[in-house]
Amino acid sequence: MWEATDEQTVRLNPAAFPELPRKLVAALQRRGCTVPQVPMIDGRQNVIKGEFAMAGEIDWAVLCSVRRVSSILIFWAGSEVNFAEIEKRKDLDGLQGWGGTKIVYSRKIALADKIFIRDHATILGAVKPPPIDHQGIDDEFVGKGSEVLYLYRGKWLHLTGAD
Repeated sequence: MWEATDEQTVRLNPAAFPELPRKLVAALQRRGCTVPQVPMIDGRQNVIKGEFAMAGEIDWAVLCSVRRVSSILIFWAGSEVNFAEIEKRKDLDGLQGWGGTKIVYSRKIALADKIFIRDHATILGAVKPPPIDHQGIDDEFVGKGSEVLYLYRGKWLHLTGAD
């Protein structure tokens, strides 16, 4: 049943995201990327833009699924050739039971701003984050929890997200 749900998870062509620059759509299509969707959330998900490297620079992050394995691709300053790939895992690991016998895909990325990062570190008593001067990526397992991916001094930190 889990394998069947994994196979049936809705994965959109990057062209389904009109906000995504065309050159990035083409780069994602060349890689064979599709964008998995969380069925219990309205609207399209898993394509975001933000300042992930530094304030003032607009980057794009996409949850890219290739052969049912997803990773987050971050396109620095919107460049199709300058990107990072992080947090690669099987889509099957993003499934969970959702009411009775229903199984759904549940991995979602979202923008994590300075307030979100600081509030979650404070509320949950986590280790104090480094100075926050740009945005992070909230890598969420919907309904369960999340962690914030934050680029600091060239390394991706895993900070406290929602619980």
